[in-house]
Amino acid sequence: MNKIQKYFRYRQSLIDQYLKGDMTKREYLQMNYNAVVHNDIGPFRYIDTVEKGLYNYQYYNALAKEMKSVSTSYGIDYDAKRDYQSQADYYYSKKDRATMKVLKMLDYKGVEAYFVKVKSKALKGKLFEIVCSDCYGMILHSTNEKLLNDLRQEGVFSEGTRISLIDGYVNQRY
Repeated sequence: MNKIQKYFRYRQSLIDQYLKGDMTKREYLQMNYNAVVHNDIGPFRYIDTVEKGLYNYQYYNALAKEMKSVSTSYGIDYDAKRDYQSQADYYYSKKDRATMKVLKMLDYKGVEAYFVKVKSKALKGKLFEIVCSDCYGMILHSTNEKLLNDLRQEGVFSEGTRISLIDGYVNQRY
């Protein structure tokens, strides 16, 4: 088993613990963040496999969520909040690039996407879910317009809103 597979196995164990109620969403995010930041894997500069692309998605998503969380901390000044939010946006854009690479490598086969029902007013009509049934059953999320347009062009985006396959996670604040 290679290092990426070990990470995904560890990530699945974190998900299982979260689903059992053994940890909160914030604890899950923190442990996943620690797993991607304090290992010797990536991110990968050159994505030549779906596995590397999915790892980069997880890596940049973890960093983005951490920066976003810090940006909303109490007691932090406006300039620092703005800087952390800017870093979060940067990492989300890197995550979306990794998603695009993965989808192109898959040639959009085994992919289904749709908007998800969310409690957040800011994400309503913006957050969409991408289900990659042939890739570890990965469920990816984005609000990226270019990615959304690509999914529509490829005919794998279903209009309308659905409940997320991981609704309890998506709609839980952290």
